[in-house]
Amino acid sequence: MPTTYERMKVLLAGIFSMLVTIGVARFAYTPLLPIMQEATWLNDQMGGWLAAGNYLGYMVGAIIAASVSSLILKDRLYRIYLILAVVTTALMSFTENVWLWLVLRFVSGMTSSGGMLLASGLILNWLLRHHQRAELGIHFAGAGLGIVLVSVVIEVMVNVAISWDLQWFYLGGLALLLAVPAWRWMPTPDTRPMTISGEALVDAPPSRLFMTLLLVAYFCAGYGYVISATFIVDIVESQPTLTGMGQYVFLLVGLAAIPAAIVWDHIARAIGYLRALALAYGVQVIGIVLPALTDSLAGVFLSAILYGGTFIGCVSLVLTMAGRFFPTKPAKLMGKMTLSYGVAQIVAPALTGALAQQAGNYNLGLYLAGGFVTFGTGVIVLLIMLEKREARAQAVA
Repeated sequence: MPTTYERMKVLLAGIFSMLVTIGVARFAYTPLLPIMQEATWLNDQMGGWLAAGNYLGYMVGAIIAASVSSLILKDRLYRIYLILAVVTTALMSFTENVWLWLVLRFVSGMTSSGGMLLASGLILNWLLRHHQRAELGIHFAGAGLGIVLVSVVIEVMVNVAISWDLQWFYLGGLALLLAVPAWRWMPTPDTRPMTISGEALVDAPPSRLFMTLLLVAYFCAGYGYVISATFIVDIVESQPTLTGMGQYVFLLVGLAAIPAAIVWDHIARAIGYLRALALAYGVQVIGIVLPALTDSLAGVFLSAILYGGTFIGCVSLVLTMAGRFFPTKPAKLMGKMTLSYGVAQIVAPALTGALAQQAGNYNLGLYLAGGFVTFGTGVIVLLIMLEKREARAQAVA
């Protein structure tokens, strides 16, 4: 059995990978978007297209993760993505060309799958092989930590009047430092089809109908997640009574997200993964639509807490379920799930940016996102009913 120190090193490798690929390479764009809009030609619609390019890259990364079975190759891709996350972040500072920005955000999106999918798959595989609790809450805490870290760093740089381009460059340097433990502490994967005690690892896939419904539900989660993830700072800053509070709201999202996945792990142990997922979706709907209903500081703070406390929990719960279905190749199904999540993340920012450009606010985009997550909640209720029916049928058989 591994020592506590060995287990913590593996989990910390995952956390640092999330800090690099999700915290910096992905989420730095959200607080930097209004700064770039103020200093460059970038408008709401093009901001949405850049976000969509990032998510298209993430979907391509998910396709790669889903198509690669070899754990050794997954490990190599994970390390390549760490390097690319650093490089693409720093290179954002050297141009104002929209096509170069799109390419950089696309590649950066690909690297996000390194922390979200490849790292979580490698870690879950290690936990299962070493008879550790197969939960990813600690790993996904890195997303919340990344949001907090990026928010604080950018707020400091804004206060000392560092330009938007130098902020990207310095964030690239920060990503380089964070990538070192993410690289060194991730263990080389064990490819044997058994645990360290010799127990066979056996896949237990769900029915086709179950998987189809879960993919639909996860698409809805992706649509709901991406609107606030991309535009929350700009949404807050566009309110005259909340000017200057956008960075603090984004920071609060990160603070709420840090313990969220761990909390949802505990909830899932008590009531089951699907019921926990339905509860998380229901709470997230409120967090998403609140900024469209109120421009009060208390309202947007509550929105940040509810959204931050659920979005990463939804991801963690779904990907943990996927890994448990396929313990021999957990990242494969994780990749397929993320394709569904990723399609929503491509469509939603571009559509929301265009709607905001025409309407002058993000309210319609927020209502649409809330509607998708509400629909997804209903699909999960169907999944709960299907799970009961399949369990009864299996018991009779």
